[in-house]
Amino acid sequence: MYTAHFGLRELPFGITPDTSFFFGSPHSQEALNTLLVAARTGEGFIKITGEVGTGKTLLCRKFMATLGPEFVTAYIPNPYLEPRTLMLALADELEVGYDKDADQHAVLKAITHRLLDLAAADKRVLLCLDEAQAMPVETLEALRLLTNLETEKRKLLQIVLFGQPELNRKLELQSIRQLAQRITFHYHLGPLSRDDLDYYVAHRLRVAGYDGARLFSRAAVARLYAASGGVPRLVNILAHKAMMLCYGQGRQQVARAHVSAAARDTLATSRRRLWPRAALLAVLAGAAAGLAWALSH
Repeated sequence: MYTAHFGLRELPFGITPDTSFFFGSPHSQEALNTLLVAARTGEGFIKITGEVGTGKTLLCRKFMATLGPEFVTAYIPNPYLEPRTLMLALADELEVGYDKDADQHAVLKAITHRLLDLAAADKRVLLCLDEAQAMPVETLEALRLLTNLETEKRKLLQIVLFGQPELNRKLELQSIRQLAQRITFHYHLGPLSRDDLDYYVAHRLRVAGYDGARLFSRAAVARLYAASGGVPRLVNILAHKAMMLCYGQGRQQVARAHVSAAARDTLATSRRRLWPRAALLAVLAGAAAGLAWALSH
């Protein structure tokens, strides 16, 4: 790999959510602040949405790592589960003992006892659910019932939903309107701006150990933004490929051509280019058909 060539300790543009690479852009920092304020005020439901690749999972992990010792956290990365299975997953996260044949009521009772014990120890319990848009409606309703557990002072369990915008449409369903009404803090995580992307690239390189002059030329960064739309996951994929190409040529600075070649090799960015062109062709075809009809009449 190119780490030695560029003087790096590690690869700077991996797609695994590593909190040491968390970049406090205006969007991500505001989202993190929203989460921390909501958690500390004891809200029952908190919601974070964002398109694919905008950094929701990394934000989730950074959030959990930032919470103080007064919090006990549970994390479920794939909540496409029936209600009982979700309860079992939560019980496992909270180290709750239960019989393997226990029904949902028995598991919920065991979880409640655990939550009461933690509350007596002055601990707050917070459950983070990633990819929440995939949750079945009946499981979302079971989550709402979990937030009914409370003492006279506060909720026994707080829940944070991280999901794609489809989660918003699911929460509009009449059958779970009570859950939607309980979400008092929410934030939508957007892509990086052009300027933020430049800082983002420099930040990840610095964390990975780079201490040289500008590694990505300004033209390369402009091309990176155009190809990725500021979506962090796409930025990482393209930057990694561009650095490999640069290394293969024995060069010391990533140029626009390297990023362009990386974009041509990446399906997601190809789709970004094809959609506007397809839309334009459809408009032109429609206009041509309309003109032909007008001339024939």
